[in-house]
Amino acid sequence: MTQLLQQAIAELHKLPESDQDAIASLILAELADEHRWSTAFENSQEQLSRMADKVREDIRARRVRDMGIDEL
Repeated sequence: MTQLLQQAIAELHKLPESDQDAIASLILAELADEHRWSTAFENSQEQLSRMADKVREDIRARRVRDMGIDEL
């Protein structure tokens, strides 16, 4: 465990149990969300690779052009 995490947990010990539970719920939700994103990213590598190939082909075939934000 890192020193910063130890410091945060020490501060959490000072809070009422209801506040501790609220913060614990936030942390657990954040960890679950991070896990979902990681899994989705891992499972999408083939699709992302195909999309990148398509973009490179479109660039080579001059089917794309530079645009400013006002042109979107």
